[in-house]
Amino acid sequence: MRICLASTSPARLMLLRQAGIEPLTRAPQTDEDAIAAQAAEERGSDLPPAELVLLLARAKAADVAHRLAASDPDFDGLVIGGDSMFELNGRVYGKPHTAEEATRRWHEMRGTTGILHSGHSVFRLEPGAVPREATAIAEASVTFADDITDDEISAYVATGEPLHVAGAFTVDSLGGAFISRVDGDPSTVVGMSLSMIRRLVTELGVTWTDLWS
Repeated sequence: MRICLASTSPARLMLLRQAGIEPLTRAPQTDEDAIAAQAAEERGSDLPPAELVLLLARAKAADVAHRLAASDPDFDGLVIGGDSMFELNGRVYGKPHTAEEATRRWHEMRGTTGILHSGHSVFRLEPGAVPREATAIAEASVTFADDITDDEISAYVATGEPLHVAGAFTVDSLGGAFISRVDGDPSTVVGMSLSMIRRLVTELGVTWTDLWS
């Protein structure tokens, strides 16, 4: 059983490796902003974060699955895609990209609780068969310590770690010390819920332990 991760996220790759899975990795060729804008236009309003992360996860996995099936018709396995967004006080946050935005977010997040929304899409590819898909959304609440100092925020932002992750924080690296509580599957906050991926894999008729390297 071959596995392809439709992502170049180091965190998602690490999760799968820690779970005993050594996947191929392929970068999806999707325009996330365009997909979100089209969905909002069709709906007449922005999609709720849970719906948006699922839409993007499906788009990423479908793109990689389509191209993989075309380039390697004998591929027999799974394509796994995911997307995450952080919601705080009714606002949705992706990656901050700049130090100024990351700093502003950490001042806002200090002492509060937000929700990490994670969309999951798994495609089952078999030679000569129509691809099958299973999808799901996972959520985890994240509570940040209320005694984080301004100097700690500045030092954390200066490491560059929070600039390129959803919500401007990690739970499995430097940012973990500033998080006081996680309710839900902790791996959801890292990049995708392993327990949810296992459920989707099972729905597609694959035994999770068969994926172990």
